[in-house]
Amino acid sequence: MSGPKKRTRAGTGGNKPKAGASAASGAAGAPRGGKGTPAAPAAGLAAPLSPARAAAYVGLFLLGAVVAAAGGLVQAAWFPGGLLLALAAAGGLFYGGATALGRTGGVLAPGAGWLVTVILLSDTRPEGDFLFGAGLGTYVFLVGGIVLAVICATGSQMRANGAQAARLGK
Repeated sequence: MSGPKKRTRAGTGGNKPKAGASAASGAAGAPRGGKGTPAAPAAGLAAPLSPARAAAYVGLFLLGAVVAAAGGLVQAAWFPGGLLLALAAAGGLFYGGATALGRTGGVLAPGAGWLVTVILLSDTRPEGDFLFGAGLGTYVFLVGGIVLAVICATGSQMRANGAQAARLGK
C-alpha cells in the first residue's frame, strides 16, 4: 500500500474551518447560530420598510402629482416665467425628497408621481380636450422635469456612497 494517502479532517475536529481559511468568509454568510456574535441588522436596500418611510414615499408621490398638475397649468399660462417656475418647483421637490429621506427613493417617489400625472394630463380626451398643448413649452417641461429627476437621483446616490468633490492633480 504505497499509494497516495487520503487526507481526512479527523485531526481538526471535523467542523472547524481549515487552517488558512479566511475568518471573513464565515462573517459574510448567514447569521451564526447559537454561539458567537449576533447578525447585524439589515441596512441600505435590505432594510425593512418602516411605516413612517412608507408614508413619506406615498406623500412624496402625491406631492409630485400636485406639482405636475400645477406646473402644467402655470407653464402654459405664463410662458417663459411660468415654465421656469414649474421646473424650479419640480426640481425643488426632487431635491427636497432626496435630502429629506437621504435615499434615491426620495427622488423616485415624487418623480413617479410627477411623470404619471404629466403623461395622464397630456393625453387627449374623447371630447378632444387636453390640458397640455403641443408646443415648445410643454416639451421643455416634460423633458426638463425628467432631466431634473435624473440629476437629483444621481446626486443623491453620490452623497449616499460618500463621493466627494475632487480636482484632478490633487
